[in-house]
Amino acid sequence: MSSVPGKAEQMVSYAVAALAMGVMPAPLSRDSDRDAALHNLAAVAGQRGWGVDVLRDVAGPHADLLFPGGDVEIVEAWSDLCDRMMLDAMQDVQEPRLSRRVRQAILCRLPADDTRRAAAGKAMAVALAPHGRAAFRRAWVRTVNALWQAARDDSTGVTYLTKRLSLGHIYAMVFLYWLNRGGDAAAMGAFVDRRLAAVRRIGQWKARLVGGLGASPAKAAE
Repeated sequence: MSSVPGKAEQMVSYAVAALAMGVMPAPLSRDSDRDAALHNLAAVAGQRGWGVDVLRDVAGPHADLLFPGGDVEIVEAWSDLCDRMMLDAMQDVQEPRLSRRVRQAILCRLPADDTRRAAAGKAMAVALAPHGRAAFRRAWVRTVNALWQAARDDSTGVTYLTKRLSLGHIYAMVFLYWLNRGGDAAAMGAFVDRRLAAVRRIGQWKARLVGGLGASPAKAAE
C-alpha cells in the first residue's frame, strides 16, 4: 500500500496536470455564514478533522446545512477561503518584481502556522479518499489561478499557460514541504527562493538554447 506522502505526491501531480487543460472550475457558493463556520472548524480541524459532526459542535447544530456535500465540500470551501484571504493580503503589495510578488503570495497562502498546517494535513486525508479527488483537483487549479491573480501577472496565450504550469510545479513542491516541515518561516522562505531560482535557471538555459539555434552556424560555433 502506498504511503500517505506518496499518495499526496500523486494527487498533487494529477492536480498539476489538470492545469494543462486550462479549464477553470466553477466558483463555489460564498457567504459570511459559511466563512464563519469554516474559520471555527479550521481552528480545531488539526486535532478533530473536517467531519460534519465536528462542524456542528463548533459552528452550531444546523451548520451542516451550509455544506450539503459533507466533508469534501467543507474542505474545498476552506481552500477557496484561504485563496481569498491570500488575495486580500496581497491587494496592496507594491513590490515591482513579479518573482517577488509570486514569492510573497505563496508564503501568504502557506503561512508558518502550525494550526493551519495541521488542518491542511487532515484536509489531505479527505482529498486522498476516492470521493475527494475531483474536489482536490478543482481546489488546486483555483489556488494556482489565485496566486497568479495575486501576483498580477498579465501574460496571455502560450506564455500564460507555461507560466501557470511552472507555478503549479513550484507550488506543489512548496506545499508538500510546508505540510511536513513548514513551521519555520525562514526555512520556508529559503525553500521558495530555491524553487524560484531553479525555474529562472531553466528559463535562462532555454533562452540561450533558442538563441543558439537561431544564430548562424558560424556564430553558434563561437
